[in-house]
Amino acid sequence: MSTTYVVAGFAVGLLVGMTGVGGGSLMTPLLTLMFGVSPSVAVGTDLAFAAITKGVGTITHRFNRTVQWPVVRRLCLGALPAALLSTLALGYFGNLDQHIGQVIRYSIAGSVMLTVVALLLRARMLAWITKHPERQLQGRALAAATIVSGAVLGVLVTVSSIGAGAIGATLLVMLYPRMTPAEVAGTDIAYAVPLTAIAAIGHWWLGSINWMLLLTLLIGSVPGITLGAMMARKVPERFLRALLAMTLTGVAAKLVF
Repeated sequence: MSTTYVVAGFAVGLLVGMTGVGGGSLMTPLLTLMFGVSPSVAVGTDLAFAAITKGVGTITHRFNRTVQWPVVRRLCLGALPAALLSTLALGYFGNLDQHIGQVIRYSIAGSVMLTVVALLLRARMLAWITKHPERQLQGRALAAATIVSGAVLGVLVTVSSIGAGAIGATLLVMLYPRMTPAEVAGTDIAYAVPLTAIAAIGHWWLGSINWMLLLTLLIGSVPGITLGAMMARKVPERFLRALLAMTLTGVAAKLVF
């Protein structure tokens, strides 16, 4: 079983490194559905897994200059306080019930599919924005929308471990359509590091992290995400965009079914 965990960690790490997406959206369902891990432990362990693996990926993306740091700062301004408040709420009220969790999963699945549409229609979106620059958010409005989006992500990630990559990619494509796929991946990974770290510390406080499972997953994921991040800049943009679209479609299917 430990070998299976290592392989799963490598596969998820590779996808996260190349696309910025797939950590919580793939690992949490994988742990619960295939390996029989309880949902609360799966969420907590996955958050710790994401914090470490995305930290490694950020270093590589920074070296490749595929991180938009001003955008990272704006997202963190909203996400980090929201993660702290959500952790305190979980400690006080307990974990979300099954019905609310299902609504969140369906909402995330819908948002993920919006990302797929945005990626596939990116060229047309850029052409439309070029003709109608007044419709694109700018300045303070764009900054405010980014901060609010970060706050929503902070809540979603803390309660479900899902959203840092999938929803983050959606928002980046929608708010910053001129970013390349490699920049979307790098920026998405970078802001998720402090967010998932704070959420993971909160779940450690709640006692929902399996440290042995985490160590086994990391053995595979660290080389996987490093390799993926190195490939993100070298892989042709069209192929990377198609890979991201296929990955997100699979994520949405897993969330729904």
